[in-house]
Amino acid sequence: MSKELLLIPGPTPVKKEILEALSQDTVSHVDPRMVKSFKNSLEMTSKLFSCDGEVLIIAGSGTLAMEMALVNTVKPGEKILILSHGYFGDRFTQLADSFGIEYDVVSANWGEHVGYDEVKGALEASQYKAVTITHVDTSTGVQADLEKLVPIIKEKGSLVILDGVCATAGAKEDMSHEYPGNIDVVLTGSQKALGVPPGLAIIAFSKDALEARNDMEKIPAYYADIKRWLPIMHDPTKYYATPSVNMIWAYEKALEIIFEEGLSARYLRHENYGKAVRRSLEIYGMKAVAKEDIAAVTMSCIKYPEGVDDAKFRSMCYERGLVLAGGLGSFAGIAFRIGHMGNTEADQLVEAIRIIGEVLAELGHDNRVEEAIKEFKNNM
Repeated sequence: MSKELLLIPGPTPVKKEILEALSQDTVSHVDPRMVKSFKNSLEMTSKLFSCDGEVLIIAGSGTLAMEMALVNTVKPGEKILILSHGYFGDRFTQLADSFGIEYDVVSANWGEHVGYDEVKGALEASQYKAVTITHVDTSTGVQADLEKLVPIIKEKGSLVILDGVCATAGAKEDMSHEYPGNIDVVLTGSQKALGVPPGLAIIAFSKDALEARNDMEKIPAYYADIKRWLPIMHDPTKYYATPSVNMIWAYEKALEIIFEEGLSARYLRHENYGKAVRRSLEIYGMKAVAKEDIAAVTMSCIKYPEGVDDAKFRSMCYERGLVLAGGLGSFAGIAFRIGHMGNTEADQLVEAIRIIGEVLAELGHDNRVEEAIKEFKNNM
C-alpha cells in the first residue's frame, strides 16, 4: 500500500499485487493472454453480481456506465422515476435530459432516505419504464434500502437500475435475489470498493433488461451501445474499440482478491469499518450526516465540531499524509467525506483517526486520540 492514506470516496488505496498486475507489459488486445484474462474477468464479474444476463467491461468511468444503463433500456420519450438522496442521484436528471427521456424525481433531504410512501405514490400515479436507485450516494453517505425499494418498484413492472459505483464489492448487489422481483441493471466503476485505479466502466444487464434493448431498433449512442460491445464480450478476439489492456490485468487481480476474501466476509468487513469509523469520530464531537441505520458501509460524510475551518483542517491532514474529501452542496465547508472501502486496511483507518485527532488538537479542540482508537477497535 502507498504510504499516503488516500481515504476519499474514491479512488481508494490499491494493493501492491494489483499495481504489479497493472504494470505488466502492454500486449495486443487480442493476444491469447489478454483474451484469457478478459474472459476470466467477465466470468468473475458475472459471479460478483449473480447475473443471469450479460456483463460488460468497458474503458471508461462510472458516468459512462450510468449512460449505458439508461440509453440501452429506455427509449427517448419514455419515462423514468429517479430516486435521489444526493448529488449523484440527481445526475440521472442530466442524463435523461441529454437523451430526451422524460422523468419524475423523488428526492430526499440530503442525509435522509427517500420516503417510501412518496415512492409508492409516484409509482401509482404514473407508469415508468425504469426506476433509478443510487445504492450509496457519495455526497451524503446515505445507503439505499434495496429490501424496501426493489419490491415496490417491481410490483409496478418497472426495471430497476442500480447505481453501484460507490457500493459494488462493499455492499451486496445480488441480481438473482428475489426481493420479490430482481434488480435489472447494476452499473459501477473500477476505482472504489473494487480497489482498482480509475479507468473501467462495469455494467450488468439481466435478461429482462436485455429484452428492453432488443425492443429498440436503435439508440442515441454509439460507444455506449451494448449491441456493439456484446460480440466482444462473447469473443474478446474480435474488435470494436480497443480495451484497456493493463486495466483488465489489474481488474482480474482485484476480483481474485475479492473472491479469496469471500463476498460475505467482505461485506461484513465493510459494515464493521463504517460503524467503527463513525463511532470513533464521535469521540471528537464529529457527527455523521446520515443516521446509523441508513449510513453507508463504504464511506461517510462527517460534520465538523463548531469552529473547525474545513480547508485548514484538510490541509493539515494532507501535510501528515491523510487525504480526505470536502463536503458537496449544502455540506461544503461544514463536513468532510472519508472512504473506508475496498482494500483499505484497519491499521490505515486507525492511523487516520490518530491524525484527525492530532489535527483537531492543534486547532484547539479536545484531543482524545487513544479513546477514539479504542472505540474503533471495540466496534470491529
